[in-house]
Amino acid sequence: MTLQKPLKRRDFLKGTAVASLVVGGAGLTGCSSSKSDDLAATGSTEGMNAHAVASDAAALEEGAQWVTAACWHNCGGRCLNKALVKDGVVIRQKTDDNHEDSADYPQQRACVRGRAQRRQIYGEDRIKYPMKRKNWSPDNPNKELRGKDEWERISWEEALGYVADELTKAKEKYGNSSILAEGSEIGRLLNVFGGYTSRWGTGSLGTWSLTPHLIGYDDGDSGMAVNDRLDMRNCETVILSGVNPAWSSAGNPAYNYLQVKNAGAKFIAIDPYYNDSYALLDADWIPCYPSQDIAIWLGVAHTLITEDSPDNPMIDWDFLNRCAIGFDSDHMPEGEDPKGNFKDYVLGTYDGTPKTPEWASERCGVSPDDMRRIAHEIVPSKKVAILTAWAAGRTHGADNLPQMIMTIGAMTGHMGKSGHMCGLCCHNKASNHGPALVKAGKDGLPAIDTVVPDCINDTQLWTAVLEGSYTFTGTAPNKNKASEAGEVRPIDIHVIYHAGRALLQTRDAMAKGIEAHRKVDFAVAHAQFLTTSAKYCDIILPLDTYWERPGGFLTGNREMIIVHSQVIEPQFECHSDQWIACELAKKLGLDPAAVYPFDEKQQFFNQLAGAEVMDVDGKTYKPLVTITDDDIATWGVEGVPQTGEIGLAELLDLGCYQVERKPGDNFGYIAYEDFVNDPEANPREESPSGKFEIFSRTLSDTITNMGYSAVPPIPAYTEPVEGLEDTYSDFTAKTKGDYPYQVFNPHYLRRSHTVLDNNLWLREAWPNPVYLNAGDAAEKGIAEGDTVLLTSQHGQTLRKAALTQRLMPGVIALPHGSWVDIDEETGIDMGGADNMLCGPVGCGAGISGWNSVIANMEKWTGDELVDDVDKDLRVIC
Repeated sequence: MTLQKPLKRRDFLKGTAVASLVVGGAGLTGCSSSKSDDLAATGSTEGMNAHAVASDAAALEEGAQWVTAACWHNCGGRCLNKALVKDGVVIRQKTDDNHEDSADYPQQRACVRGRAQRRQIYGEDRIKYPMKRKNWSPDNPNKELRGKDEWERISWEEALGYVADELTKAKEKYGNSSILAEGSEIGRLLNVFGGYTSRWGTGSLGTWSLTPHLIGYDDGDSGMAVNDRLDMRNCETVILSGVNPAWSSAGNPAYNYLQVKNAGAKFIAIDPYYNDSYALLDADWIPCYPSQDIAIWLGVAHTLITEDSPDNPMIDWDFLNRCAIGFDSDHMPEGEDPKGNFKDYVLGTYDGTPKTPEWASERCGVSPDDMRRIAHEIVPSKKVAILTAWAAGRTHGADNLPQMIMTIGAMTGHMGKSGHMCGLCCHNKASNHGPALVKAGKDGLPAIDTVVPDCINDTQLWTAVLEGSYTFTGTAPNKNKASEAGEVRPIDIHVIYHAGRALLQTRDAMAKGIEAHRKVDFAVAHAQFLTTSAKYCDIILPLDTYWERPGGFLTGNREMIIVHSQVIEPQFECHSDQWIACELAKKLGLDPAAVYPFDEKQQFFNQLAGAEVMDVDGKTYKPLVTITDDDIATWGVEGVPQTGEIGLAELLDLGCYQVERKPGDNFGYIAYEDFVNDPEANPREESPSGKFEIFSRTLSDTITNMGYSAVPPIPAYTEPVEGLEDTYSDFTAKTKGDYPYQVFNPHYLRRSHTVLDNNLWLREAWPNPVYLNAGDAAEKGIAEGDTVLLTSQHGQTLRKAALTQRLMPGVIALPHGSWVDIDEETGIDMGGADNMLCGPVGCGAGISGWNSVIANMEKWTGDELVDDVDKDLRVIC
């Protein structure tokens, strides 16, 4: 069985006329009142168009019920989705209409991706049954056919037997470290089985994953790095550096920023691309090159230092003196050379190179005047927010970038006060930091210790499989666990087990990843679709979705949690990761209770029982959910009654609990306030000095000792690998080289990373072009819609061109997450997969530098690329 029954767009549309009506009606939901409820209550159709009447009438047929449905993908937001279920089938979706919408108390409305979930759940390309590669057998795996072979259906008994046998074989012949696996559920099983080799990486956070925690700063993932959304309205100027909530932080962040603009703030954007968020906010655009942010801020710092005077205060010396170390020679850590301070580095006192705006401009593309303008905009006397995101940290040579941002904030005193903030503000906490006002409880599962210490950095993952060695720096070093000194260790991988994170599609050096999959003895995946990871495996175990599971919590912004329930029964022969882990445990001769001592329903109930909401005092938490003896009996779980703020049935019906905010309430938050007010009494716990460390020996030693590359103790400029300079064969003479363009990978509304890329509704809405500067394209003879070949030293990919003046010349924007589609004859990817252009480049703290890529582009002379929406879906069963 191969990629059979190819589903074309026109065939799909023929078969989904009713679904099209439902999608058309989706825009009617999520408003301040529910027209469906009005129709149900009064029977009146006044004020509703004919389509709405027909749609709502059908939706409210007897027996239909709205159920809160999970929108669980890592899109950067969390929104409320509800599914109308009739006779066990979802016939419609809507979003939040639990209360009236306002700027202070906004609804949690779904985006286009959430509204397309039904298409995903019922997709013809679902993996319905256990599948085996046709030409695979335990004795003759035909490894070279991975990614090309046909498929055949097998039973669960056969599938689990094959997987258990291959795991046992690898363990007995090569040891547990020969099994490379990803996935928390299967990880529990494999640790009971004796362990496995794991992987670690900097992921979305890039250099923000480790650096902030060595210098007393915040990584932003905590949601505690900047002030809350109501206080942000007090800002006069907001600097956004590499921020795009409209595309990468679904939900209300962009709307919250709009309220800041409406309150009178001016927005300035520093970015290679004038994105939709900046357009919404009418931001002044300061274009720059990717990977070069430290150079920008050094030029700004030089202006602040050289223009500061008593009559023109550009620096908050009180803040620096009390709250930071390492800025100047008088405030260096004990035992360090005073000449190593940041101020003298910027002035070029000892290296002879002042980091002037002119010096910086050559390296970042920002004009000297614009850098001086930024400096004048952020002086201490103004109320300023300096906000950045993780994207700039997903670059090589940027380990000091968080330290650089912190230094600028410290120099200008924009931390610890109302209307002043400086830090990382992105993902689902974008625009609104502070402690959670409502939160879920724990599932109650006991931890299972990691047994095998081998843990490979993502930048070396596939070369480790291919070459048999890697640099060990500890088990997943991050903010919770410092790295160890780098040590080259042998590794011998024979099994790859995919049960999460789309490793082959989303990790560095995809071309080598495919090669690695064709080297190992066995590869298996849990999958809902024939994803990239599944495509290159031998066995696929069909996975259910969150709509088919008992329920759970989703956390987004600090003011709400979403409580989703089971929407439909599991489809076909699909099962959950936990079910697979337990059944596989039996095949391995293990006790399933050692892996999961209680079921998913009990885990969900434990989360409900432990959920808390902040009291009106803004300090203490109290139980959220009232649970009765009848609730416990009805659920068939273990628990005790309790009194909370909302009944269990009501919470499940609403599907979302949101704390209403009002100006002047007790839920406001000012980042670093206690520390700035009294640094001695409230030291920064993760900083050796207790202060913001502009000079950090700990930072330099920790990351340098990891063995990838050296990192300085101050935020100095480091030439990025595959950065701007590498686009030139001679940077001084400004002679371009073989790869003259820089490539970065914006998040894209068609997908959540790689998830939903096969969704036809979203393919039609978002065609996934490559964005080119119109002037660059003209020089290459490329017109709008032409097929373009992108070539890096690591791989090649094709995309159709979208031309724009909103992109910095010399820069290409290739959206992140498109599924790879290799032409086996040419080796060229037909799918626009961003990681085909990325290589196994390890530097700093093992940074995955997806936004540090250099490439060439040319007009494709072969057949025109087929639009994604007209491509065959990967239907194998």
